[in-house]
Amino acid sequence: MKKILVIDDNEAVCTALMTLFQLQGYQVFIAQHPALAKSILQQQAIDLILQDMNFAQGEMSGAQGKALFYQLRSDYPAIPVVLLTAWTHLDMVVELVKAGATDYIAKPWDDQRLLTTVANALKIKQLTEQNLKAERKQQERLGLFAGKDLCGLVFASTAMEQLLQMALQLAPSNAAVLITGENGAGKEGIAQVLHANSSRKQQPLIKVNMGALPADLMEAELFGAEAGAYSGASKTRIGRFEAADGGTLFLDEIGNLSLSGQMKLLRVLQTGEFERLGSSQTRKVDVRIISATNADLTKAIAAGGFRQDLYYRINVVQLHLPALKDRVDDIVPLARHFLAGQKSLTKAAEQALQQYSWPGNVRELQNLCQRALLLTLADEISAADLALPQEHNSAKKALDDLDKEQIEQALQQAQGVVARAAKQLGISRQALYRRMEFYGIEPV
Repeated sequence: MKKILVIDDNEAVCTALMTLFQLQGYQVFIAQHPALAKSILQQQAIDLILQDMNFAQGEMSGAQGKALFYQLRSDYPAIPVVLLTAWTHLDMVVELVKAGATDYIAKPWDDQRLLTTVANALKIKQLTEQNLKAERKQQERLGLFAGKDLCGLVFASTAMEQLLQMALQLAPSNAAVLITGENGAGKEGIAQVLHANSSRKQQPLIKVNMGALPADLMEAELFGAEAGAYSGASKTRIGRFEAADGGTLFLDEIGNLSLSGQMKLLRVLQTGEFERLGSSQTRKVDVRIISATNADLTKAIAAGGFRQDLYYRINVVQLHLPALKDRVDDIVPLARHFLAGQKSLTKAAEQALQQYSWPGNVRELQNLCQRALLLTLADEISAADLALPQEHNSAKKALDDLDKEQIEQALQQAQGVVARAAKQLGISRQALYRRMEFYGIEPV
């Protein structure tokens, strides 16, 4: 319940305003002189002040109200102040509005206009508080990652923040890390963060996409090959392990490695030793292994397609990267990053992006933004410009099974406290705000 403080020396005015606002569900406090108003402000978390400009009988200059207004702005700058009076000069009103007064309402007032002014002022205050909270959280995040190399990763979700915290905690060690997650979710970015914040950061980070290599060339790619070791090998080939010596080797889509390749990889992980194809000379390297997969390796083990002993070697610590649809707060910041300031997004476009299921994850979002930049003629990209597939752009899917009636009922039971309603519904506060915006439900 929002709290309104009415400061007016006229008892009849105070009674009328209290009745008007209480009927709208506001909690009203009355102060018939500035001293009492200051006392109430010290004891109550007031959301809005409705202030008269004169407090003494026969006073019409507005000087008392002007002095009180400036004191309120100094002591409580976040509380909106609506001025209400029948006697004052227009130039003073203009001065106070320029100084931060929300609005000026003349007596006798129009009830509907006054209620609309108050509702708008409270909504703006709430949005301002949300923005300030977001800015504070961003500053806290920047402080948390101060001095760390995040390799340009863009994120705003708690899930990504927690994942990066764990990655930074693991980075200084030589422990093998397995990064799991869907294709296109950004697993390579996490591997870069692990390397960039390790003691090996001055040494190479070598990346191998196991899914893009032909099975008969995988071992040559990983371990190297002597000239003539296989058809077409006209000269000695340095493998990725040798190239990564002293640094980090990132094995993407490791579930695609052949069983013979898995056996050789296991030996390297155990001893640091291997032989090039076509050579009997044993070589030794010092390499940290970071692996990634979109497959369920435990199922592959059960099916005989992946060695269990290798799994335990590469999976000393596992980091799971959630799909983009499961970290909705990252979508708009990522889109703005991909647009690089060349164009902006309309509010409807942002909502469409957040409601889409993103089967292709971050990679799909990047491609979509690049397409929109090329094809959109206006300075702003609309929802229509995004051309999202309709079968995935289902608001019902994005809003799961919560309908408007359920949300309104939860808000009513929580007396308008969004955090309490969100807890009751089993979703985050941000998720509830998104649903309220979608259904057009105004905060109380």
